[in-house]
Amino acid sequence: MLKALIFDVDGTLADTESAHRAAFNQAFAEFGLDWQWDEALYTELLHISGGKERMLHYWKARQPDMRALNATALSDSINRLHELKTAAYEDSVNSGAVQLRPGVLALMSEAHANGLQLAIATTTSPVNIAALLRRALGADWRLNFSAIGDASTAPVKKPHPQVYLQMLAALQLPASECLAFEDSRNGLQASTAAGLATVVTPTHYTADHDFSGALCVLPDLGHTDLARLGKLHTEFLN
Repeated sequence: MLKALIFDVDGTLADTESAHRAAFNQAFAEFGLDWQWDEALYTELLHISGGKERMLHYWKARQPDMRALNATALSDSINRLHELKTAAYEDSVNSGAVQLRPGVLALMSEAHANGLQLAIATTTSPVNIAALLRRALGADWRLNFSAIGDASTAPVKKPHPQVYLQMLAALQLPASECLAFEDSRNGLQASTAAGLATVVTPTHYTADHDFSGALCVLPDLGHTDLARLGKLHTEFLN
């Protein structure tokens, strides 16, 4: 029997990637870099989990020798870029540029009404989660979730299952009693490695990913409800 739903954030709860891409580009400009991530490039970079990791990968690809910066200076630069990017993203969310995807609120409400726990398993920063969910759910948004795993608690990024294993431990539930929600291949690999049946709702940034092993792939959560998901979950276990 299902006892908990565990949600990824970026791309799953909300189609945030366009706002993230714009925030990265704003941070680059503020930092004095001539970098510009267009949609095609950003789609490729999304195969790398984590904003800092994404920037470091891109920087090394552009400047393979990296002789102008020592390790500490490089780390400081990446951290400062990430701070600028996070501030730009938070401003974008607060202005109403990002909304929850169809069906998310309805499914969460239905889950609460049926006594299921909710959890978050993401490797984005706590600030990004708070910005999105505070606007969508209100100041007391944390009360909707029994457990929250993010970049501060799970430094090993997806596709590693660390954050999902942490959430199962926090919920004190086996994977067989939980259902995960993801939008990307890295996320799906992380959740399934933790033993979780996983519903995937791709965005246009992840539509070409390989979702082999997913419980089902849906356009969004507006195309299902708890009863249908429970039936699929039961069939998966049997």
